[in-house]
Amino acid sequence: MTVTVEKGARADGRHHTTGPRSPRPRNSYALFLLPGALAALAVIVVPFLMNTAVSFTNWQGVGDPKWTGLANYRDLLDDSEFWASFRHSLFMVVAMAAVPTIVGLVLAAALFDYIGKHFGSRIASILRACFYLPQVLPIAVAGIVWSWILAPDNGTLNTLLKAVGLGSWQQDWLGDPDIALYSVMGVMVWVQLGFPLVVFMAGLQRVDPQLYEAAELDGAGWWRRFWHITLPQIRPEIYVVLTWCTIAALKVFGAVYVLTKGGPGGATDVPSYFSFTTFFEKTQVGYGAAISTVLTVIILVLSLAFLKLQTRAEEGDRA
Repeated sequence: MTVTVEKGARADGRHHTTGPRSPRPRNSYALFLLPGALAALAVIVVPFLMNTAVSFTNWQGVGDPKWTGLANYRDLLDDSEFWASFRHSLFMVVAMAAVPTIVGLVLAAALFDYIGKHFGSRIASILRACFYLPQVLPIAVAGIVWSWILAPDNGTLNTLLKAVGLGSWQQDWLGDPDIALYSVMGVMVWVQLGFPLVVFMAGLQRVDPQLYEAAELDGAGWWRRFWHITLPQIRPEIYVVLTWCTIAALKVFGAVYVLTKGGPGGATDVPSYFSFTTFFEKTQVGYGAAISTVLTVIILVLSLAFLKLQTRAEEGDRA
């Protein structure tokens, strides 16, 4: 009877659901991308183009800009403060990308492969939350707290050093040009460490536990399991963390503003803060725009380079 009804329906030309469905038009997905594309255009693309246009002018923020062509960029090449700020950015890349990535890898593997197994997942989760807490704090709050800790007179660190008999180690941690940059770097390691840790622990969730069990049966210790299993398996997460943290290091602003304001004597100045002071304190808007444009281009180039390396590594793994 079922066959007769189906044949009858086909003969009458009535609708049936056994035939192939028509493909969904590709243009329908554009409607979902349109709001994000418009937001990116309004918030990112248009301001960047306006900033780039201003960088070719001599302008104090009021009146009519005066077109100067590449004069601002030629001045940047001879500006020692500009190059010093970029050298400080390299130190920030070490503090916010290299060190947190390395330490975060080791800590994530230890929490996942050792603490979780021997002390329970709850303890591992609590420790993970403790490491991630600085990421939740507003950078202004964290900076103010650390400025109290590193204060030269009644700061917690100097008081603690004196209490344990290490008074000779007391320093003006944020006021000495020789150590101010390293003090800021230490604070940024503390701030940044939680992000790689959480990303790497999430990546370890997808690693097949049988790999660790087989390696452990073969007599591989924790370090060998970390080197030969953990690192290769979470390589995509490593690229993501390095890209994200490097970009954050190059555009760091809040911590420098709260802790040192680029001082003492420009010892902790970075391009973003240098651009800020050029804009608003020196009112050299065109020159500050040139600094911002150069910084943006560098970040874009590095991001594309990281993405290219990641794509090449993934293709090599598939091959």
